[in-house]
Amino acid sequence: MTEQQPLWIRYHRDFDGMVSGAVLARVLEKVRGEQDIRLSSVNYDQRTNWSSFAEGLRFAVVDFHFHPRAEYWFDHHPTTFLTPELRAAYEPSDRWAWDESSPSCPPLILRHAAEHWGYVANARFQEMARWSDIIDAALFESVDQALFGEDPALRIMRSLSVPPEPNWTDTLAQAMRTQSLAEIAARPDVERAYERAARNRDKALRQFVPTVHSVENDVLLYDASSNKIRRERFAPFYHYPEVHYCVGVIPTRAGFHVSAGENPWNKPEHPLHVGELMEAFGGGGHKAVGGANPPSLEAAINASHEIAKALRERLAQA
Repeated sequence: MTEQQPLWIRYHRDFDGMVSGAVLARVLEKVRGEQDIRLSSVNYDQRTNWSSFAEGLRFAVVDFHFHPRAEYWFDHHPTTFLTPELRAAYEPSDRWAWDESSPSCPPLILRHAAEHWGYVANARFQEMARWSDIIDAALFESVDQALFGEDPALRIMRSLSVPPEPNWTDTLAQAMRTQSLAEIAARPDVERAYERAARNRDKALRQFVPTVHSVENDVLLYDASSNKIRRERFAPFYHYPEVHYCVGVIPTRAGFHVSAGENPWNKPEHPLHVGELMEAFGGGGHKAVGGANPPSLEAAINASHEIAKALRERLAQA
């Protein structure tokens, strides 16, 4: 009898993706009989040659782009299909599910597992799914909760901004398979990362205002591409609560990233689809938030100006 290959669960490298990977791993162990499951993150810079992704391996993909060779696939992003051919290849099944109306991916997986495999989620996974919705869809009660909240999920979320080593998300996603959010937040490595991240948050809030390029027609444009500037996702809305959208450039390990997002606490009367707008720049995302990774700093800055201009024009037309 041939020994079965390991199943690799490739998850998007954020809180939502980590929980998705942990949940699916546990479900497949319990109800599908998978014995050797390994978690490994994936990010937008790995979309190159997507057709040959994970060639020769058994793999699942969660909270990330559709792949026709994935044994299991779950996502909620409206921009999940990279080509029309991939969109045509998708059909719902007992192993694949897509729901762009879901605020995050874990509830989709749990719902699918209940309907197709008879899996009953425990309170621990229900709590993780609830916080995934809050974090991924920015359903925070206020900008203060988003920035200064002390709940275990929020401490973990913030700690992810300063990983102590490259594969740290794999370590935490693995822990989520069997431990609660409170247990994970109490880990010494998470506590150290959180304290460092909190200091970075405070510095980022101080540094943000000088990075602002313009605030026009309810859209804020900023340039935080210098690696000397700390990044804080909600800093624009903390300092400029009146804007509807922000667009900015930030540095990453892979280059430069253009981020665009809707103000969760001051939404426009007629919201625009940010993720679809970012597709024109090689990125994607949700209706309220998206990102792209242009090939150079110059390209990223140009893209940010074009995106801000497009948002301003569309808001004016709405």
